[in-house]
Amino acid sequence: MPVLHSTKKTIVLSPPTADREGVGEFQYTDHYSVFHYGPMPDAIPGKGEAACRMAVFNFRLLEAAGIRTHFLRQSGPNRLEFTLARLPETLDHPPTPESGNYLLPLQVLFRNQLPPGSSVHRRLASGGDLTPADLGLTAVPAVGERLPHPTIEYATTREAVNRFLTRADAQLLSGLDDHLFDALRETTTAVNTVLSGHAASVGIDHCDGKSEFLVTSGRELLLADSPGTPDESRLMFDGVHCGKQVLRDWYVRSGNEVPVGRLIADRVPRHRWPRPAPLPPGFVPVMSDLYRALCARWTGERHGNAPGLEAATRAVRALAGK
Repeated sequence: MPVLHSTKKTIVLSPPTADREGVGEFQYTDHYSVFHYGPMPDAIPGKGEAACRMAVFNFRLLEAAGIRTHFLRQSGPNRLEFTLARLPETLDHPPTPESGNYLLPLQVLFRNQLPPGSSVHRRLASGGDLTPADLGLTAVPAVGERLPHPTIEYATTREAVNRFLTRADAQLLSGLDDHLFDALRETTTAVNTVLSGHAASVGIDHCDGKSEFLVTSGRELLLADSPGTPDESRLMFDGVHCGKQVLRDWYVRSGNEVPVGRLIADRVPRHRWPRPAPLPPGFVPVMSDLYRALCARWTGERHGNAPGLEAATRAVRALAGK
């Protein structure tokens, strides 16, 4: 089942088999997605290339730190090639050691701080599926609070709206034995350490992020997807979100939020979902500058006429009237 809210196109260059990995290509588009809707009405020029360049930089950074990844090479300004594994045929029966290579239908989320917009505050306030103790905390953290230690959670990836999972359910879904599942968590911790250290070195807060993995035919874990990019991590500079949270906030403030969760629960066919409102005039160029400025600060390489991140985030503040 494809991930409907992905803004990357995946091209199969060499299909994987039961005993051999294949090769795929990500094409990073200029689209964005919020509320698990899928591509929204507006495209943001430069976003795809910025995300691709950051992904390539991060894969090289992580591999230099000894973390094995699925990255093979950059194949264009907004494209990269990667080791491609098979998707589990069904989520009803978890994969087994005999399954060969497969992409885990699981994401491992880490959090270093809880800025405005974090889902943790909503989930804690509901008093339902999450308590401070579940996160290893003694009290409900304040908005913007830096946590005493990073927290880790698990969630699905191949559902229309992803669900949080207990550790036991996550291990069952992944099909990993105790050794590999422990390695999954340890690798995620190492990914967070490397990316957060780099972010701090360039003046950026790496508030949270996620890791995804594949298992090779030789039962080895490889880090997958696009770690540390603004679609996979929550990055902030001088208190300003550097990614789609800016856009999500506008939809919520303006009353244009798309209630995807309710629509799915009510079994409304996708073709009957409301069409999202386009962004107001002025948003697209500001967001284009933001993504390109973030990429330049993160990678140390400026492409085109990207402004400095200070100027780009001031423009974002002006959009929000702050």
